[in-house]
Amino acid sequence: MTPRFLMALLVVVLGLTGCASRLNPMNWFGRDREERVQISETVAAPVDDRQLVTEVISLSVDPLPGGAIVRAMGLPPRQGYWEADLVEVGREDGEIVFEFRVYRPVDANTRVGTQRSREILAGTSLTTQDLAGIRQIVVIAQQNRRSVSRR
Repeated sequence: MTPRFLMALLVVVLGLTGCASRLNPMNWFGRDREERVQISETVAAPVDDRQLVTEVISLSVDPLPGGAIVRAMGLPPRQGYWEADLVEVGREDGEIVFEFRVYRPVDANTRVGTQRSREILAGTSLTTQDLAGIRQIVVIAQQNRRSVSRR
């Protein structure tokens, strides 16, 4: 075997081993999981008068250099909901919990429309320090909660 062949073999073996490693940022969090719940309205902060979105339909965590972006897609009951945010409400036992909050439409007579026309996106960024010790990220809505866990 030539030194070039051995070097190429070593690179391939180390590269494939790194793909399955916990150190690989692409393996940080798996697919989202849904749990159906009925949440009574809580207030995340005294000045936040937004309501919980009706349902979280997707949740993803995308790694970035120095952290990750948490993105959630919510489904309100009708069109016109605005200023969506993921509001952190708790952090303990390796879990960080966000509420998906939105403002109601100004016009109370907005159309229901299709599901796609009602979808609203919210996101937040977390630094590597924010993620230290975190094994699960949870986003809460009125009718369900979604979570992603580290693999």
